[in-house]
Amino acid sequence: MAAAEALQQRRVAHDGLLSALLTAGSVGAIERSAEMIAASIESGGKAIFFGNGGSAADAEHIAAEFVGRFRADRRPLAALSLGANSAVASALANDFSYDQAFARELEALAQPGDVAIAISTSGRSPNVLAALAQARSMGISTVALTGLGHELDLLADSLILVESSETALVQEIHCVVGHVICEIVEQRMGFDL
Repeated sequence: MAAAEALQQRRVAHDGLLSALLTAGSVGAIERSAEMIAASIESGGKAIFFGNGGSAADAEHIAAEFVGRFRADRRPLAALSLGANSAVASALANDFSYDQAFARELEALAQPGDVAIAISTSGRSPNVLAALAQARSMGISTVALTGLGHELDLLADSLILVESSETALVQEIHCVVGHVICEIVEQRMGFDL
């Protein structure tokens, strides 16, 4: 397959998935998620991102946008990514189980008023489900970015669904949604470009 053909196929797929996100329900979920995060940070809380594989990279990427900057030159915003400390992640996976690694790290680091943000293309990973359940048990607000076939309906206060089960496409759109959330949070918090 030539590069031009592959890029054209990706453009068509992205256009369709982004158009599907323009429904009132999806736009509302994105805005609600950004508002939850902005309110948390303004009141001294933090955004806690997590995911597996490519979603872990997205979690670290979006956390970095908050701590560094997205578009506005502004103060750092409190955010972190679970699993980013390899010593902690490997100890939890070894000493407990990988299914509990995010939940245990969340229990150690989260406080009431924080927001836990799961990024999961399948929405079925046991460690993601356990972490969202842990967040719920701690009274922490939850956001989930996922794809088709997920099991997150009862665990996410705000669910952002990319209507695809193709992992690469879901991950690509999750990155766009993460950037949109960053932009809205900066605007809601009064940071000018």
